Amino acid sequence: MSAVIKQIIPTLPATPGIYQMISEHGEILYIGKAKNLRKRVSYYTKPDLYERLRVMVAQVHNLEHITTKSETEALLLEARLVKKHQPKFNILLKDDKSFPYIRFRSDHDFPQILKYRSKTPPEGRFFGPFASSEDVDTTLAELQKIFKLRPCSDNYFAARRRPCLQYQIKRCYAPCVGKISREDYAQLAKHAVSFLSGKSKELQEDLVKEMEVYSAEMNYEKAAETRDRIKALSYVQLKFGQAQGILSDADLIRLEEDKGVYVALVAMYRLGQFYGSRIYFPVHTEGAGMEEVMEAFLLQFYQDKVCPAELVLSCKVAESKLIAESLGTQDARVIITTPVRGAKLQLLQSFEHQAQTALENYIKSTLKQERVFKDLQILFNLPSIPERIEIYDNSHISGQHAVGAMVVAGRDGFQRSEYRCYNVASPSATGGDDYDMLRQVMKKRLEKISKNPDSKPDLMIIDGGKGHMSTVQAVMDKADILVPFVCMSKGEDRNAGREQFHIVGRDVFTMPSSDKVMQYLQVLRDEAHNYAIRKHRVKRSRAIRTSALDEIKGIGVRRKKDLLQHFGSLERLKNASQEELATVPSIGKSVAKKVFDALREVR
Repeated sequence: MSAVIKQIIPTLPATPGIYQMISEHGEILYIGKAKNLRKRVSYYTKPDLYERLRVMVAQVHNLEHITTKSETEALLLEARLVKKHQPKFNILLKDDKSFPYIRFRSDHDFPQILKYRSKTPPEGRFFGPFASSEDVDTTLAELQKIFKLRPCSDNYFAARRRPCLQYQIKRCYAPCVGKISREDYAQLAKHAVSFLSGKSKELQEDLVKEMEVYSAEMNYEKAAETRDRIKALSYVQLKFGQAQGILSDADLIRLEEDKGVYVALVAMYRLGQFYGSRIYFPVHTEGAGMEEVMEAFLLQFYQDKVCPAELVLSCKVAESKLIAESLGTQDARVIITTPVRGAKLQLLQSFEHQAQTALENYIKSTLKQERVFKDLQILFNLPSIPERIEIYDNSHISGQHAVGAMVVAGRDGFQRSEYRCYNVASPSATGGDDYDMLRQVMKKRLEKISKNPDSKPDLMIIDGGKGHMSTVQAVMDKADILVPFVCMSKGEDRNAGREQFHIVGRDVFTMPSSDKVMQYLQVLRDEAHNYAIRKHRVKRSRAIRTSALDEIKGIGVRRKKDLLQHFGSLERLKNASQEELATVPSIGKSVAKKVFDALREVR
């Protein structure tokens, strides 16, 4: 309420900092930054706020603030807290995917170039980031054709006695069986790194000289091979698009808007080469202007990513210098530009159609989704259009390694960061008790809701029938928490498309298989089912592999710990060779053989 804000304003300092709007139940509604906290918060008491802010102010029960030494520090703190808490009235970037890289492995006599995606990179040189795995795969495929470096694992490489199919189709020089010398292979690897480093022109000049040397020595086969490599490099440069002389290390960001909905297209250029583009749809943008959306996008997008040296934007941001300062470091400054003419503007304009088409398709799909959610409200007699739907399923084999799974969906699709897996205890002697498993999951979830009422879903969907409905109802009655829920079971013939719905106080009913709501509910149910199975398999696999170590004679707690610490994970331990196992200090050759054989039995 604005009255609450008016009471707090006199207590706020006239210094930089961030402020948090908090609801009655302690939920953070909005996080903002300010050069002057008192002046900025006073803005929310104005009568002419747009609709989104009026709704937010009406829910404010408290306001907390944190002072900072500078406006830049406030900007960074705001972005970090927004990313962490995801307040429902902040403009948010739903971005849960990391970017893939190309890794050059130099820790082997015959180096490799591989796709890599992880937050903890090992040793080696990295090139990227690339916008998608497809962009990496395309680049690696072209490099494989040109330089013919080995794509296989070290274990496969060491075990080869004759060339594999990659050699037969001229995609590898088969260094595993000595078809190429270490020196010649190293030269090819050096050329591949030069290409990835953006030194295409220098590389082609070197290859031309190399071809001339082969010709002078009348080694025409080698000369022809080098000539073909030069042609292939020229083709790849043309295909991938070069921006040398225009951009070196930069991201182009084009923002488009239609009916209050925004799309942000990020095109990545590294070392003068195009590394692909990715589309984003910021949410909670109602009433926000282009500059506000662009600023929020930049601060959240680069919160956990390395910002390139230059950002080329399709629209200006009011505090570009402040944002550039916050995104850069002492050793790597960031420049933000908004071109009005020239080659950079032409590059931005070249992505206009792609961004607009993506936005148009997104709006169409969103409108369809809105109709489905409205129909859901009517079908299940909900008090409002659902914003958060939770879907539950169990997975086990005769009660062993049982898990309960919860997936979450909203109008923006599946919210995978909200997925949860519950470990449940079920007596395997009785073959597993689905009702008891569901009872355990519901108790745990309702305890969370009682502690944080704002996390309460608008609808729960449980994979099950009449018995499951009674179980859920009993748990809710005991907890004195009522959440709208429906149990979804397959019909008597258990065919998809003939599902039956069980709701307390209503007769069992179904819908035509062609109904859009029915199809959407099937998608939700299938997602929960697949997620539950994945989690069950992980739990079962860990148990099997761990028990396999426990049952090996001579493997005690210390050796088990040494093995897991040395290889980092059970998966790496499983794939280790007998020789690699023997390198662990507490493991001898005889024990290494026992471990190797035992792990092969449970693969």
